[in-house]
Amino acid sequence: MADVNSKPELAPAPVLADAAPGAAEAKAAEPVPFDIIELLFFAYRDFVGDPDALLREYDFGRAHHRVLHFVNRNPGIRVTELLDILKITKQSLGRVLKQLVDSGFIEQRPGPQDRRQRLLYATDKGRSLALRLSEPQSRRISRALSDLGPAGREQIVRFLSLMVNPEDRGAVAALIDRADRR
Repeated sequence: MADVNSKPELAPAPVLADAAPGAAEAKAAEPVPFDIIELLFFAYRDFVGDPDALLREYDFGRAHHRVLHFVNRNPGIRVTELLDILKITKQSLGRVLKQLVDSGFIEQRPGPQDRRQRLLYATDKGRSLALRLSEPQSRRISRALSDLGPAGREQIVRFLSLMVNPEDRGAVAALIDRADRR
């Protein structure tokens, strides 16, 4: 009988028949980390699932959550900056943003120098919802970190940072640092 608590061995990735010479050996030497891929799927499912029920109360989805999170963490963020962060189309953002503005969670203000700019701010109602959405996520992260010990946080931050596309890492780090200093 197999030990259900043991970690299964990772099978080498299948090699396509028309692969270049030497590709089979390279592929066999680098097993696909399915365990980590699947853990990321499950961790994401549970991490975003915590606030999903609350979002449904407002007829909002995860896109609303992401917009509200970044607007709340970055008061006065320009719409163009938000588009860059979320990597979504203007049309997708427009629909979600309109719902958040119409519902009183976000307000838009013109830029001080360029009145064509739209600067976004979470209202008191929006800040309250953003914090309510982040509370179960914060508890989940805190529980996991407490089980890892002191060096665990640094390793997780490093791992997640390295998962970000190299060309985006500097901007992501700057965004997080700027929001943390507010």
